[in-house]
Formats: sequence, C-alpha cells, structure tokens
Amino acid sequence: MVVVTLQRAKCIGCNYCVEMAPEQFQMSKKDGKSVLLHATDKKGFHTVKSSDDSIYDSCKQAQLACPVKIITTTKTKS
Repeated sequence: MVVVTLQRAKCIGCNYCVEMAPEQFQMSKKDGKSVLLHATDKKGFHTVKSSDDSIYDSCKQAQLACPVKIITTTKTKS
C-alpha cells in the first residue's frame, strides 16, 4: 500500500511534482497549485491510498524535489 499526502494550501506552484509524477499530480488552472489526482481532502491534507506499488518511486521523487516539503510518500504492508 502506498500513501501519498499533499498539503495543497502551502503549494507554491513550482511544478516539480508534476514533472516527477505526472500520473499522480497536475497543476490547477484555477490557482496554479498542485493537485493530487483522486485524493480525498481532510482538513487541507489531500491523500491517496493505492495498492499499486509502482507509483511509489515517482511519488517519492516528487516528495524529494518539492522545495516546500509538502508531499509525503510512504509504503506500508497491506
């Protein structure tokens, strides 16, 4: 199980996450901030839980590239 979380309110719109993981992130045309696709929002934390382990590497790269450190990516045993 891969869990990816984005604190969208703190996004500065640098686009690195989209470059690293375009299947999981895109930029909003409304406000220029990152959107974590298929995420659920809970108090400003947008989260995706996926059983597809293949997304882990690209999401981890997005986490490491993010200059404001608002992305977390974890892998757990399911």
